[in-house]
Amino acid sequence: MTRSTRGVATHARQKKVLKLAKGYSGRKKNCYRVAKQTVDKALQYAYRDRKTRKRNFRALWIQRINAAVREHGLTYSKFIDGVTKAGIDVDRKVMADLAVHNPSAFKALVDQASKAAA
Repeated sequence: MTRSTRGVATHARQKKVLKLAKGYSGRKKNCYRVAKQTVDKALQYAYRDRKTRKRNFRALWIQRINAAVREHGLTYSKFIDGVTKAGIDVDRKVMADLAVHNPSAFKALVDQASKAAA
């Protein structure tokens, strides 16, 4: 029986990793062994940071809502309490967008929340 080197499968696997390493500098893009380590670490970072991005955006929305609400003489926690008591089903992403791009609509939200909280 002839010796099987599995060259085609190995080459395809290495090519896939080197394609992911495109754009890296130095040996990270040329040498398979170094590229494999770098790509593995990059994929770990990507997985972790997909979760972190959600966390960061939620924090940003909360900061924007807090700043906009304080202009109307309310705190963030009292505003959110009023929104839940008023039965307004709008998430923080939309509220932050309203606060930035449509202050009059946000003012109406704040009025409803302050009435419900009081």
